[in-house]
Amino acid sequence: MPGKTRVLSWGKEGVVERAMPGAFTITPHKLSICIVIQVYAPPSQTSLPFPFSSVSQHNLLASFLLSLTKSSEDIFEPKLDELVAQLSEIAGVLNHWLSDHLARKLSSLASPDDLFNFFNDLRGILGGSDSNVMDDDQIILDPSSNLGVFVRRCLLAFNLLSFEAVCHLLTNVATYCKESLSTYELSHFDDSDSDTEAPMHYENMDLENFVAEKVNKEIESRNVVDERLSFHNHTPKALVRAIEDRKFSPGTQVRKTNKLREVSACASSSCDATDSVDSPSGAFLRTNWQIQGYLLEQADTIERQGSSFPLNAFESVLKDLLKLAPELHRVHFLCYLNSLYHQDYHTALENIHRYFDYSAGIEGCDFVSSSSTGCNSFGRYEIALLCLGMMHFHFGHPKQALEVLTEAVRVSQQQNNDSCLAYTLAAICKLLSEFGVSNMRGLIGSSYSPVTSIGTSLSTQQLLYVLLRRSLKRAESLKLKRLVASNHLAMAKFDLTQVQRPLLSFGPKASMKLATCPSNVCKELRLSSHLINEYGDEASLMISDGTFCTQWIKNLKKPKGSVIFSQENECRSNTNVFQFCGQPCSIPGSVLQLLGSSYLFRATAWEVYGSAPLARMNALLYATCFADSSSLDDLALAYGKLIQHLAVFKGYKEAFAALKLAEEKFLSLSKSQIQLVKLQLLHDHALHTGNLKLAQQLCDELGVLASSVTGVDIEIKVEASLRHARILITANQFSQAAAVAHSLFCMCYKFSLQVENATVLLLLAEIHKRSGNAVLGIPYALASLSFCKSFNLDLLKASATLTLAELWLSLGSSHAKRALALIHGAFPVLLGHGGLELRARAFITEAKCYLADSSFSVSEEPEMVLEPLRQASEDLELLEYHKLAAEAFYLMAIVYDKLGQPDHREEAASSFRKHITALESSDIEDPLQYCC
Repeated sequence: MPGKTRVLSWGKEGVVERAMPGAFTITPHKLSICIVIQVYAPPSQTSLPFPFSSVSQHNLLASFLLSLTKSSEDIFEPKLDELVAQLSEIAGVLNHWLSDHLARKLSSLASPDDLFNFFNDLRGILGGSDSNVMDDDQIILDPSSNLGVFVRRCLLAFNLLSFEAVCHLLTNVATYCKESLSTYELSHFDDSDSDTEAPMHYENMDLENFVAEKVNKEIESRNVVDERLSFHNHTPKALVRAIEDRKFSPGTQVRKTNKLREVSACASSSCDATDSVDSPSGAFLRTNWQIQGYLLEQADTIERQGSSFPLNAFESVLKDLLKLAPELHRVHFLCYLNSLYHQDYHTALENIHRYFDYSAGIEGCDFVSSSSTGCNSFGRYEIALLCLGMMHFHFGHPKQALEVLTEAVRVSQQQNNDSCLAYTLAAICKLLSEFGVSNMRGLIGSSYSPVTSIGTSLSTQQLLYVLLRRSLKRAESLKLKRLVASNHLAMAKFDLTQVQRPLLSFGPKASMKLATCPSNVCKELRLSSHLINEYGDEASLMISDGTFCTQWIKNLKKPKGSVIFSQENECRSNTNVFQFCGQPCSIPGSVLQLLGSSYLFRATAWEVYGSAPLARMNALLYATCFADSSSLDDLALAYGKLIQHLAVFKGYKEAFAALKLAEEKFLSLSKSQIQLVKLQLLHDHALHTGNLKLAQQLCDELGVLASSVTGVDIEIKVEASLRHARILITANQFSQAAAVAHSLFCMCYKFSLQVENATVLLLLAEIHKRSGNAVLGIPYALASLSFCKSFNLDLLKASATLTLAELWLSLGSSHAKRALALIHGAFPVLLGHGGLELRARAFITEAKCYLADSSFSVSEEPEMVLEPLRQASEDLELLEYHKLAAEAFYLMAIVYDKLGQPDHREEAASSFRKHITALESSDIEDPLQYCC
């Protein structure tokens, strides 16, 4: 109908298509906000109004009202008891007075005259044209402010209501109050706390009978309307029958809400949708704009929660919505996302095809269309190919994904869709970096590849670098800010793991420096973080197609301090744990997620470079500040890093305790980083305690988690092979361990995993050291050192230096001084950033060097040997590393024997015997007993 706004009504009658003169409608929740605004700015009062006692208390309520008005356009509105609970969080001592005033004011609205008088009084709080000449201390609401605009919209919406609509609003207000009777009884009010302006004849009103009569009449009237105008009601019959069977009587017990919805969680979940349908709060109109915003919010929730998002419950909501509004093609896309993250390949493929068949890629895609051609008659075929390629990427089909993405490049170039081309190039770069470049060599040189114009003489790593630079330049020219930030992160990852070989292999401009540059990594990370500056102004957040800010009311409470691994049953004070955030974060979730990814990558980069404190700091920052906007997989990765840090620096007891809390938090994830960390910790613990059977079992479980597709889950495969080789070393099966290490080195070289190559070379040096072939192990240690210098792996370089010192020491006492000099050169990094095991190895090797040196006298300087051994024994007992701890106590017993201290010698010998006995015993207790 011309001049009308099409709306969808989503209430207890389902989604109903109607026509309304405006999108803003009066609801009981908006009425409650107006009542609280009246308390905040009462008309004709100066200084602080009653009942506020301080300016900060008054400003706190203003911030809360600002949050409420910002979220008033959300598709789901909070109930009265939830609003009262939110008031209790910020009102403090005024909690009871505000709650009582709100409930009494709502219950006093029993007739159209009461509503008219209320809105007439509401006009008095707005300042007029002469407001500038009023007293400075007078509290007045600026009509152009956020609160003033909200009040004006409410006044206008009420003025446009017909008499019948006003009566419907009264019924909805009564039902809105009745829903909260089970958790908030109105009968407890005292005369001293009552509002003096409330009419006396409402004090003895039977509210339950009043509400029951109003609701039953409303249902009967709606049934009559449905019989006469059945074509307006698109509600499924099952929902209609369920509503008709639900009769309200004075004795009916209203369902009690067990706890307040957490404001930090996603408010618009499928459970909320079910609650909204089952709720007898009446049908409130929802515009197409709000429905689209709800679907976008659900899409973000699916991408963040992944497989933990409820599959069947949300599918039923989407099916009902699709029946009621078939033109909402975005519903098909949400079905695709839901099945995608639940690993249902066939359903995902069917839904993505159905979405593009119906919408032709026009609805719901945020790509900037080309100004020259726009959208052709065939729709956006290139975007469909891009989505299909990313689906294959998600399911681990790299070759199919590259074929589809290269076809998307060709179609994008034909259609002059520059933005889609930029996104497709970025997707190809991500594909090459994630699945290993060697797996793509056959496809990269084919005729349809997007990189054939670059040249075939370049290496695969150079082709990836050129693609990254082209994608970044294209994104910057098109001003695709989020893609620019994502490309900077990809460039940082490339600079971290790959050496930038010169495109010119000869000539004066050819660079001979074959090493990574940490400064480039830091530069790219800083550039990716500049995206947050684009959202400093709230006006930049106005995005079309139904995207609106619904995060304001969800961010009312912000954690004060770290509560990452805190127990839920700890007694905490609300005033100490939470502080109210007056200006909640209104930055889009995708931007926050991208910004958080930069900090998570910083943690990974500092791990590679060997700075444990900086890695822990960035992981802790990500888990604390970006938990609400990040995906569960990324959050689990941050928790996993923190748990591994505890295991390395604090021992297994604290690590397993934190692991238990993390498992409870990420219980819904079938394959998460927490599960990988658990297997790694249990495997390390089993090796240290000498239980090789359990270690092999855990290693097999770790290998099963990896996909059988070549190039997929390559990191898990490398980790499983490394741990299998360590098991063989502990079992003294050195030839088998060397064979596994050589095979692993070939795989890492094939997939250009240069950082992992350094670790494998160090493992080969360890194998030869343990087998007694120190001469053969030294070249591997030196090769590992060369890799560490090229990639700036400081901690791994210190570890390789320690292994080299052990190899030199095993060649004889004549090399003790050389080994001691190597250890002392690596001590700053080992003691500053190394874990318990690495520090203990360094201390034991230092003591052995002193004992092997003929020029060193134990009797003259005994503490030079005893102090490192004591420190090593304490660290190793925390790790329960029985074999190395036994060696430390054995050396201590020898030193005490030379010093002539039999008591200390027997004590050290007793500790040595204890660790040897524990090592020989194959039955150990469950390490997760520490969690109890």
